[in-house]
Amino acid sequence: MAYTIRKKFTFEAAHQLVDHDGKCARLHGHSWVAWVEVQGTEVHLDGPKRNMLVDFADVKSAVKPLVDGYLDHHHLNDTLECDMPTSEYVAKWLFDKVANLMPGLAAVEIEETCTSMCRYQP
Repeated sequence: MAYTIRKKFTFEAAHQLVDHDGKCARLHGHSWVAWVEVQGTEVHLDGPKRNMLVDFADVKSAVKPLVDGYLDHHHLNDTLECDMPTSEYVAKWLFDKVANLMPGLAAVEIEETCTSMCRYQP
């Protein structure tokens, strides 16, 4: 038996894909969505988190400071120190930042638009 927990985070951010051969080379913004996914086979058997794989509040505590400090209402080229902050780059960046804080982290999905998304799952 396996469990999967997913928590959604939203942020508004601008970026510019400097070397892109299309319109994304120009500065523009999106309403982004990040999904953070934790997987495991065992829930807590006792204590205040009994019957939980992980408390959603613990996921929020690990991810929200990164969203607020680096993503929401930021220019991603600057805060992520990258000239091509694609959805793929943002997904891996967020995964790498959260991995040490969240045991069982399985994947990060980034929705750049309502029709385009990337999933990073090492």
